[in-house]
Amino acid sequence: MTKNIELLAPAKDYDSAVDAIDCGADAVYIGAGKFGARYAATNTIADIARVAEYAHRYGAKVYATLNTLLFDNELEEARAQALALIDAGIDALIVQDMAYCRMGLPIELHASTQTNCVTPEKVKFFEEVGFKRAILERSLSKREIAEIRKATTIELEAFVHGAICVSQSGRCFFSRSTSERSGNRGECSQPCRLEYDLCNDKSEVIIKSKHLLSVRDLDLSARLGELIDLGICSFKIEGRLKDRTYVRNIVSLYRRLLDIEITKRNDVERSSVGRSTIEFEPNAARTFTRGAGEYLFDGKCRGVASFDTPKAMGERVGKVLRTDRRGVILDRKHDLATGDGVCFISNGALVGTNIVGVEGDHIQLNRYDGVTVGMELYRNYNRLFSQAVERSRIKRTISADLHLQFSEENITLTATDESGVSATTTIVQQSEEARDRAKGEEALRRQLSRSGDTIFEVRNIEISEVRFVPMSVLGALRREVFELLEKERTAHHEKSVGFTENSAAKYPVSTLVPQDNVTNRLAREFYTDHGVVEIAEGLDCRATTAGEQVVISDYCIRREIGECLLEKPRLRGDLYLVRGTKKYRLCFDCKACQMRLIDEK
Repeated sequence: MTKNIELLAPAKDYDSAVDAIDCGADAVYIGAGKFGARYAATNTIADIARVAEYAHRYGAKVYATLNTLLFDNELEEARAQALALIDAGIDALIVQDMAYCRMGLPIELHASTQTNCVTPEKVKFFEEVGFKRAILERSLSKREIAEIRKATTIELEAFVHGAICVSQSGRCFFSRSTSERSGNRGECSQPCRLEYDLCNDKSEVIIKSKHLLSVRDLDLSARLGELIDLGICSFKIEGRLKDRTYVRNIVSLYRRLLDIEITKRNDVERSSVGRSTIEFEPNAARTFTRGAGEYLFDGKCRGVASFDTPKAMGERVGKVLRTDRRGVILDRKHDLATGDGVCFISNGALVGTNIVGVEGDHIQLNRYDGVTVGMELYRNYNRLFSQAVERSRIKRTISADLHLQFSEENITLTATDESGVSATTTIVQQSEEARDRAKGEEALRRQLSRSGDTIFEVRNIEISEVRFVPMSVLGALRREVFELLEKERTAHHEKSVGFTENSAAKYPVSTLVPQDNVTNRLAREFYTDHGVVEIAEGLDCRATTAGEQVVISDYCIRREIGECLLEKPRLRGDLYLVRGTKKYRLCFDCKACQMRLIDEK
């Protein structure tokens, strides 16, 4: 059986969604007015309906993110918004809160990564209870993904590019421990990107003022084939807050790479149709990146964090060879240009400036403070590349075959696209046999081959017989059949099957702790009905996180600095992260190879 492979792109708004689809996305995920995990990326129902209409022409899908926790007084409003999104034409809801399972929604549900899809048992439950898809935790290794795939048949979605949360998704209360803002409520303040001191139990500073929890961005572009073979069906790009240049660049890159992998296999195919044409060469290093890495895909390892800065450093362009009154000279060839932004690490901090001129080997900077021989220079803004992406004409077209037929008083034109969807139109029009068959056929084909501003590209033309017909009549016939075909494509879009809860499914554990995020009565009823006997109030319902675990992470500071407890470390005793008056105790679960932060407020 052939499996569908989907490239899933972020959409901050309608324009970003159109860019993603035009560049080759098979689906986009987008936030509505409320209850999405990116508070700053919201859209009206009307705009989401426009996105769905645009996407469905290509067989692409639209997933709405309702992936925050709900309180009892929000249940009715959340259900109303879900129903409005369904009426707008979305294809699925991405949810964290199990309350949505109790709302009778006629739409498929996807278990958000915030539901903690980390074990075969958990994912198996989501499959059995009725979810269509599970979105895997970013920190899973290929071995762990394989174990989940072996135990389940549910659709699996995996992040392949973009920012990484240092905590397991949905189990992070770090932001909530510093303010009223909660990541589980869509308002994460990103305290993991700040500087901390690493201290011992005597309050001695071991590492001072470093971004100890800031991990580099994910880039699995070289591992797509392995992910397909592991059973991943949806390849997700992070970035609902990123700009349109990022979306165009990264989606175009992954479209190209996924297509290469799909053509190598006989058992997979792309989940939507159309061919995207762009006028730039995609390059992941030339839009926002904190430095590319594969995180823990090959297993737990060092070298995944960026202690010096949480900001985008971009692409490395060279090492400073020397400086003089004319500027900076690098140790390698480069294509730096006036207007580019560059940065470097000076005294442990990121320093940025821009290029005001390039003369031969000399690069003239707007400021030279901190520039020293031997330091690495990075380009975090490529002016010419950004302009090329922004100005690029991007078009996605669907191949179509045309069949022209004549009768005594009628002319009929049928269009059939690459998916087999057809449309036919007929006009009453007398025609005459062409005097010059060759010229007549050439004229007919030339007029029919024009697709104009439609989404179609004419592939083959079949003409039953060559007859003379005014070109204006034939042009009107062609335009009408393409309009009909576009409507037929939308009408043929596969409708979502509603969520049906299987009451026999048993949750894999019988006790839920505050970090398991039960914050309303519907979720509590859901878990109770599926075998859970003890349910703690969700941590987001509490006034404080003091004394509670606020982060559980597969990333480990000890491992990162070469002080793993399993490798005879020099550092003994408890360790703490300290920033101002905030203090977090680090707990290390060596059996699970995980790190936890306890709020020592």
